[in-house]
Amino acid sequence: MYSIPLFLYTGPEFGERNDAVAELRRQAEKKFGSIDYHQLYTMDVSFGDVLSLLRNGNLFVPARFVVLRGVESIKKKDDIDLLAKWCDEMKKTQADDVWFVLVSDETSVEKKVEGLVPKEHRKIFWELFEDRKEKWLESFFYKNGYKLTPDAVALILSLVENNTEALRNECSRFFVCFEKDHIIDSDDVEAVLAHNREESAFTLFDAMADASHGEGVRLSDSLSVLQKLRNSKDSASVQIIAGLTWCFRRLKVWHTLAREGGMSDFNLKTNGFQSKKMQQKYRMAAQIWSLKDTESAIALLSDMDMFIRSSGSGVDSVSMQTLVYCLCIKKGAPLCKFEIS
Repeated sequence: MYSIPLFLYTGPEFGERNDAVAELRRQAEKKFGSIDYHQLYTMDVSFGDVLSLLRNGNLFVPARFVVLRGVESIKKKDDIDLLAKWCDEMKKTQADDVWFVLVSDETSVEKKVEGLVPKEHRKIFWELFEDRKEKWLESFFYKNGYKLTPDAVALILSLVENNTEALRNECSRFFVCFEKDHIIDSDDVEAVLAHNREESAFTLFDAMADASHGEGVRLSDSLSVLQKLRNSKDSASVQIIAGLTWCFRRLKVWHTLAREGGMSDFNLKTNGFQSKKMQQKYRMAAQIWSLKDTESAIALLSDMDMFIRSSGSGVDSVSMQTLVYCLCIKKGAPLCKFEIS
């Protein structure tokens, strides 16, 4: 029985989610030998152009494979109607030479979009529970010829972002630092990860969300992290904003759970707050930004993203410093005209 070649992969477990997309791509390449592959972002392309690419593709390649990320932003009726029309076309032609994969960091998207995707092609990739994360980590090291002590496992999980994509990237460093069969302990982890840890949008959020410090210290620490980050290879402002937006969206989920009385261990874990470290981070962040502040911060980040994209790199430095100031001191509110002057 024919099933529309439309897939929806959502959720915060980036590693397993990206593996699933890669597996689909392997299946397509195995079937056709070569494919016309594209990875696009909703913020960078119109939905009509995406569907045009799916329909027309490359005349010299037998199959098309398009991954569209950030699909939680697809809400306009016109875009949804375009997707519905494309699905109808697929049903009529029963084409088997095209794949369209919708991806989102969120756990849900617009219901009308979700409804167009066959049930068997939808999957939510939840963050791993602590026991599964530990087993995944031990297995990852074992497959590469290494073993971990229990305290090394605990320390790695406390230092690295809560998904297997980040774990895989960070832990690959060990394989160039030690000979195979080495048993990695907490001292090794401290040397490789803690002392050589690169800054990211997530460590920037950590600095801003450290409720143990006053706003002045948090601002100073955050600007220091921002400077290090901008001096690194991961200095693109839009990437930093995207990471911060993800963190503030998670904070909004935290506030919503708290308001609705859903702060049980089960609710926290099923909503992406498995680890105690993650829970503590957002518990502190909630002390700084209320739900209203969080919504203001998300709006501010969106506005800054559009401003930087339209203004060019010349305004990046001042704009990002202003953004950090507004998030730390003004709790997400934009600068007033008299403050700018």
